[in-house]
Amino acid sequence: MTNPHDSNTILVKDHHSWIELRLNRPERLNAFTDEMHRALRAQLEQAAADPKCRAVLLTGEGRGFCAGQDLGDRDPRTMDGPPDLEHTLSTFYNPLVRCIRGMGKPVVCAVNGVAAGAGANIAFSCDIVLAARSAKFIQSFAKVGLIPDAGGTWVLPRLIGEARAKAWAMTAEPITAETAQAWGLVWRVYDDEELAERAHAQTQALADAPTFGLGLTKQAMQAAAGHDLDTHLGMEAELQGRAGRSADYREGVTAFLDKRAPNFSGQE
Repeated sequence: MTNPHDSNTILVKDHHSWIELRLNRPERLNAFTDEMHRALRAQLEQAAADPKCRAVLLTGEGRGFCAGQDLGDRDPRTMDGPPDLEHTLSTFYNPLVRCIRGMGKPVVCAVNGVAAGAGANIAFSCDIVLAARSAKFIQSFAKVGLIPDAGGTWVLPRLIGEARAKAWAMTAEPITAETAQAWGLVWRVYDDEELAERAHAQTQALADAPTFGLGLTKQAMQAAAGHDLDTHLGMEAELQGRAGRSADYREGVTAFLDKRAPNFSGQE
């Protein structure tokens, strides 16, 4: 099997303290193939394990972010029987979403164009989502008789409420970047020509921040929906204890009292 790190379906740029990953099948609006899945997951896992990498930026090459699954690879007419989409999700999409959400450092997504189907839901699994003004978001599954996947049926009701999530999924209507921001799916919307610069600045700012604490913040907020208040207060106390013992806390307080800029390491 080809080394996934050698695939040209993902472009990698090292910005020293953070890494930029660009989906690179622009002729297909960056729709996923199995090769692209393996390559992206390999790069994310490497970023997660690298202490020098303090944040990750995910974006797309060309005029689209990601059109979801390349349906040409799942065409029933070219197969001996129906495609095994449960296997596709269990093998490719679900591990990818778990990797993004489980990473103990910030993941920024810059949606530079259309984000459809699983492409949209992968974007929504990231910690901070920025969008170009021309971007469109589509839950396109209903058009082909499927349900929102890549975590869609989990994340959408939590972000925008059950009623809105069901209506959007069942109608498959595209929404604009401004609507996505108003609904709480997107943090900021920028003019197309500004997006890359703004995304770089946001990711750099996160990489310079106390990323150990940011990772704990991410962990706590993602767990909140499954906890009652008492359980979650206990989790907060435990994580805050870890944060208070960290090198970043010591540096942050020391810098504040010394009236200087902090130099965080991202270390516990």
